[in-house]
Amino acid sequence: MQAEVSVRTVYRDVESLHAAGVPLYGDAGHSGGYRLLAGYRTRLTGLSTGEAEALFLSGLPGPAAELGLGTLLAAAQLKLRASLPPELLAHADRVRSRFHLDAPGWYAEADDVPFLPQVADAVWNGRVLAVRYRRWKEPAEVDRRLEPYGLVLKAGRWYVIAGPGPRSYRVDQILELSVLDEEFAPPRDFDLAGHWRGHQADFHARLYTGEAVVRISAEAAGQLTGRVASALAATGTPEPDGWTRAVLPIESVDHAHREFLRLGAGIEVLEPAGLRDRLARTARELGALYS
Repeated sequence: MQAEVSVRTVYRDVESLHAAGVPLYGDAGHSGGYRLLAGYRTRLTGLSTGEAEALFLSGLPGPAAELGLGTLLAAAQLKLRASLPPELLAHADRVRSRFHLDAPGWYAEADDVPFLPQVADAVWNGRVLAVRYRRWKEPAEVDRRLEPYGLVLKAGRWYVIAGPGPRSYRVDQILELSVLDEEFAPPRDFDLAGHWRGHQADFHARLYTGEAVVRISAEAAGQLTGRVASALAATGTPEPDGWTRAVLPIESVDHAHREFLRLGAGIEVLEPAGLRDRLARTARELGALYS
C-alpha cells in the first residue's frame, strides 16, 4: 500500500473511529474506501463527562517529568481546562481532588534513570542506541545495540523493549548511552502492550519452578498475595482444626525458606523434605538463641 499501512490496521482504526463517534461511511469497489461525512467537525468541547474525567485521571506528572514531558503535560492540561465547558470542568476537578495516582512501589528508593529522556526520544524518532548495560550475570557489563520499540513503566521502574528480539532492558541499568546516526522502524505487527503481557506471563512461569505442600492458619493465609494466594484458593482443603492444607508455588528452597519464616508458627511445611528440615533447623537455632 502507498501509505505503508496494512489492511488490518485500516480496519482496526476505522472501528476505533466509529466507536469514538466519528461518522465514516464506506464505498465498495476498486475505487472505494472510507470517507468522512461532509461537514463533520469536532472540538475538545465535544468530550463526554466520562472522557473528561478519564483524561485528568490519566495524567501522571512524575513519570511525565522523568520522560522530559512535565512542562508539556502541564501546558496540555491548561489548554484542555480552557476548552472544557463549566459542567465538564467541575467533573474533571472533582476527579483530580479525589484520586491521586502514585506509580512507584513501597520499600524502595526511586530508580535513578538519567538516560530516560534520551531513550524516550529514540523511541519516538526511531533512532538506534549504543549502550553499555549492567546485567545480573557475568560478564556484568556488556555493550548492546538497541532498536527501542517502546517504554513500559512497571511499579515505578522503567523498561525499554528493544530489538533485536525484542528483549526487555531496565533503563536504570544503562551505564552509558549514545545515539547512533542510524534509523529503524519497529516490525509492523509489534504490539507493545501484548508483548509486555507475554513477557510477564513468561516471567511468572520461570519464577515459580517448584511446589510446597503446607498447612496454614487463617491468620497466616491472610498475609499471602499474588500467585501464592491464588494457589491457596485453588488447592486449599480445610482441615478440622481450622487450618488449610494446600499446594503453593515456590521459587526455590532458599526463597521459600525466607518467605515462610515470616509467617512464623502460622505455617507448617509438609513437603519437600529439604525445605521442612531447613525450617525445623532454623526454628531450633532461634529457640536456642532466645532460651
